[in-house]
Amino acid sequence: MRRTAQGFSLMEVLLATSLLAAALALAFAVLRSAGATVTRGELLAARNERVRAVSGFLRSRIGAALPMVFALDPDTGRSVRFAGTADAVRFVAEVPAYLERGGPQVHVLKVQDGPEGDKALLLTLQSLSTQAPLAAPEPLVQGLRQFELAYRGLDAQGRWTPWSARWPQPDVLPRQVRIRIRDAQGAWPPLIVTLPLAGSEGGGQP
Repeated sequence: MRRTAQGFSLMEVLLATSLLAAALALAFAVLRSAGATVTRGELLAARNERVRAVSGFLRSRIGAALPMVFALDPDTGRSVRFAGTADAVRFVAEVPAYLERGGPQVHVLKVQDGPEGDKALLLTLQSLSTQAPLAAPEPLVQGLRQFELAYRGLDAQGRWTPWSARWPQPDVLPRQVRIRIRDAQGAWPPLIVTLPLAGSEGGGQP
């Protein structure tokens, strides 16, 4: 039988309302999910960019280390061309001439502990002749959970020495520097920097 135009029953109205509410809830859930995906993607992209920038800077600076004497060891009287520990490193590298103070300068990379257990990596440039800071320490990256340096060279037979948390031969450059970094999101890709001028000091390690 043809239904007469008597309007919708209460049951039909409730059913339609429920379906509309469910559709709206689904739509909002999709929007929230899409928004969260975009936010996560943006955060991931920002972190990846920071990892690339910091890793590239460390590779370029440490890889440019020069076999130049910048200090004398007060205990042994040996020339110091490279000083490295697990959380700090000092070496000489060229600073681009287009900067205010170009030429060879002492680079000091050092970890500083933060108030909440995090760490910051600082760069200080020092005068090669006076060791005086040329500017205030510049933070390269903050919010780190781990930053560890290690060094290795070649033994008398030309074989790799074990990685060491302290470089034992300050009068020569290490062959390689390993850097391990971890932030709140996890470990960064491993970074091993080769120093092309290692072995050109005119003495010491081959």
